[in-house]
Amino acid sequence: MSPTRRPHRTHRPHVPGRAGADEQARARHLDNRRTFPPLPPRAEPGGSFALTWWGNAWVDALEDTALDQGRLTRGRAYADRGHVDAITVTPGRVVAYVHGSRPRPYRAELRLRELPDEAWERFLDTAAGRPEHLASLLDKDVPHALAAAADLLPAVDDLVAECTCPDRGHPCKHAAALCYQTARLLDEDPFVLFLLRGRGEQELLRALTRRSSVREAEERSRAKAPELDSRPAKDLYAGGRLPALPPEFPPPAHPERPPSYPQAADAPDPLALDLLATEAGVRAHALLTTGADPIAALTPWQDAVRLAAAHPGSGLTAATRALYGSLSRGTGRTATDLARAVAAWRQGGLEGLSVLEEEWDPPAGPFDRARPALLATDHAEFRPHRNRLSTRSVQLRLGRDGLWYGYESDPGREDWWPRGAPARDPVSALDSVLAGE
Repeated sequence: MSPTRRPHRTHRPHVPGRAGADEQARARHLDNRRTFPPLPPRAEPGGSFALTWWGNAWVDALEDTALDQGRLTRGRAYADRGHVDAITVTPGRVVAYVHGSRPRPYRAELRLRELPDEAWERFLDTAAGRPEHLASLLDKDVPHALAAAADLLPAVDDLVAECTCPDRGHPCKHAAALCYQTARLLDEDPFVLFLLRGRGEQELLRALTRRSSVREAEERSRAKAPELDSRPAKDLYAGGRLPALPPEFPPPAHPERPPSYPQAADAPDPLALDLLATEAGVRAHALLTTGADPIAALTPWQDAVRLAAAHPGSGLTAATRALYGSLSRGTGRTATDLARAVAAWRQGGLEGLSVLEEEWDPPAGPFDRARPALLATDHAEFRPHRNRLSTRSVQLRLGRDGLWYGYESDPGREDWWPRGAPARDPVSALDSVLAGE
């Protein structure tokens, strides 16, 4: 018997740029395919399954087209008990194995139509046209205007459910369980919805960055440069004596944006460069116009919160995760502490951060009048404690500036997060929290 011959390995020649192209292809693959570990059983079954308005819209799309409410009830019970395995999301598709009454799980699948390019163009134009829309997205919130611009949310008959079980119901209980669990994913990260509609997180953020940069460049090009008074040098020297120096140029109305820094090998991170350049420009402008440094009085922790709040994007990309991580480590806090403080800063600046971190005893007056005012508007009774009024899930805090600041927590948990806009009237502050502003 002749010895076994090893197959000849053909040498693949090195192609310039091949490694970079492969990395980009792998990045696109990861961006367009996300797998989430099995979600734990719900601690408190019942009530609304989703917490956000877009999560509830997803559930409504399922329930409005279901032909059998009994299957929905059983599917919801499966989801409540954690019978859905790891969920994989790709453009237009959600897939997971669901455990039923038999030992072998069934493969359930949900399909959703991907949006056409023109719909994404409307979405990008709407998001880039309003900075607050972009900030909301980076904070994992979906403004209604953005969802409406591209018809992101599923309508009646948009969701198509399939399953390997013998039940031909529409949907079966396994597909319904997958749909309910997907709503929980959408609550945590609305970029899952964007992926389902055809655009991955990184692709979408890059497109938003490019669209914002183009819009800023167009605005700068339309701005008219100031006319400068000039005279020929020979006229100035003709008399033998130099005239008095001209008045100083007026300071610009606001600091300019820094240039766009490209990503290059062995170069500093573009986000870090942009952050440093922006901060330097803002502080220089303040010194030039006011003669004072606006952040000189801040503590390192307050300055870290200010930096993070000025550059939204908590945890959505590797670069912003690194920013939050470095700021929290440098101040001896956790990333959760920083995220909560950023929410307070965006709610009310330095005073909002003070309200988050400080309890105090307010004088009689506005605080004592707040509880009767809330009861008069049919709100639940609030428990007083120092400068705070609380229910099981909503809290109002009186700041030293006389404004009421809203907070929210899961019912029965002392995990308060700033919500809504502060107001001098406690009822207005509470309405802002309940409206999700």
